[in-house]
Amino acid sequence: MPVSREARPLPVPAPRRARRTLPRLGGVTLLAGALIAAGATAAVAAPATANGAGVVPAAAAPGGPRTTPGPCGYTATPEDPAARPVPLPPDPRRTPDKGRVRVTLRTNHGSIGLTLDRAAAPCTVQSFLHLTRHRFYDRTSCHRLTAYPTLSVLQCGDPSGTGSGGPGYRYRDELPTDLPPAPTDPTGERRLYARGTLAMANAGPDTNGSQFFLVYADSALRPNYTVFGSVDAAGLATLDRIAAGGVAPTEEDPAPVDGAPALPVEICKAVRHHR
Repeated sequence: MPVSREARPLPVPAPRRARRTLPRLGGVTLLAGALIAAGATAAVAAPATANGAGVVPAAAAPGGPRTTPGPCGYTATPEDPAARPVPLPPDPRRTPDKGRVRVTLRTNHGSIGLTLDRAAAPCTVQSFLHLTRHRFYDRTSCHRLTAYPTLSVLQCGDPSGTGSGGPGYRYRDELPTDLPPAPTDPTGERRLYARGTLAMANAGPDTNGSQFFLVYADSALRPNYTVFGSVDAAGLATLDRIAAGGVAPTEEDPAPVDGAPALPVEICKAVRHHR
């Protein structure tokens, strides 16, 4: 179902990445039921240097958007420019689709260890590692915490801290097909995004960019979000501490369940571990 540019609240909010052009209502962006709260603006790093096969600067798109020639087809989005300069990812003909890669998010509340699964989502893992290598995630805030009974996530990955920023490119979904039905959903439409799941936020089909969410309690979502890894036990302990602080109150809502974390969360550095 296409996502309207107008704010249309739906019964169950979902973690999606809003476009910069969407209206802002009371400091909160609404996108087809996704409440994406603004956070503190992060520092902007120096432009990264392009390298690797198929890499072109995301801003250099004369005559229309540029798309990498490999199977992942990363496409520049000049209408939605990068929140922090970064080139398009490499896109080799044979995208690695086996094995797991460890990445640690070093935050001001402790480390969050991630295990990325190439077999589940090779293009997503490739993009995430590319952004990590170019320090796209360093010194960025996690702008959104949800505490709904059926949606408990921390959303990160936007250097602008607003929930509308991305890397200046998009790529296709790699949706999960093996998630069990959510036990809390009698309709059977939603699937279980279990505690410890690492998944991509988006603004509709095939709009993956840089924003991702970490599930700290079992959540029920339609299977519209690419799952590309998991959070380790130490990382879940860190998430629990953040979640225990709750969502920051606002003048409009003194006890919100969706918005900026009351305990501000900064990713100081994202580090890939090489074996």
